[in-house]
Amino acid sequence: MATSSPPSVLLRHTKPFAGNPAAVCVLDGPDWPDPAWMQRVAAELNLSETAFVRPLPTGGEADWGLRWFTPATEVNLCGHATLATVHALRSDELLGEGWVRLATRSGVLLARPEPDGSITLDFPANPHHPVPTPPGLAEALGCPVSETFDTGALADLMALLPDEKSVRTLAPNLAAVAELPTRGVIVTAPADDPSAGYQFVSRFFGPASGIPEDPVTGSAHTALAPYWGKLLGTTRLTGYQASARGGLVVCEVTGERVLLSGSAVTVLEGSLSPSAAS
Repeated sequence: MATSSPPSVLLRHTKPFAGNPAAVCVLDGPDWPDPAWMQRVAAELNLSETAFVRPLPTGGEADWGLRWFTPATEVNLCGHATLATVHALRSDELLGEGWVRLATRSGVLLARPEPDGSITLDFPANPHHPVPTPPGLAEALGCPVSETFDTGALADLMALLPDEKSVRTLAPNLAAVAELPTRGVIVTAPADDPSAGYQFVSRFFGPASGIPEDPVTGSAHTALAPYWGKLLGTTRLTGYQASARGGLVVCEVTGERVLLSGSAVTVLEGSLSPSAAS
């Protein structure tokens, strides 16, 4: 089983060492390897996400099978590792024209390489609903929380903070965040200055999933974009994820779908050793 793992970078970044790094392992076998093996590879690479992709038989509902693993667990949806996967497949000249169909735990997702080098992802929107603020959330974050929302299939908690500064300067107690009854916590606030090129800011903490802080989280924007789009009265908007690496995420809400646009670059290519692949 030949594999390769070129880490790539998301979103709206065209230079190395920015945005969110991901590893992509391109598999040539007809079946998935042992999930325990994939989990060990993801733990060894120790990035927020490692994607595994394999070709599917022609004539089916999808062209490729795609799975995502953090260092600790398999997840249902990941934006930046999907973008990195399409980037890697395009770089290896494994894609045709038009939309690429990817069979995942979140159903068949669509991605389209664009002529300018960017990639568009077509993901299901994750509606938000107000929920009571969990006990201990404000204390874990170290900041007052204005409102909290669930995020449907994402299984994350979204917390509205008072302002952009609160999001940027947040220094949560990650051990306490990991004890909360949620996969991860998205914190968000409106942009102080929308003329800066983005309308809202966010950060994502998922210590219970092996991700202390995710640099740029495409999947979180499937909940963020519908929320802020409704508040701001627009279907096209841009978010800035204010992690140390940071990144802009261009979003378009189209009914029950969210289009995410971004770019990636390859910073490393290689192959797993035969002993690791067994």
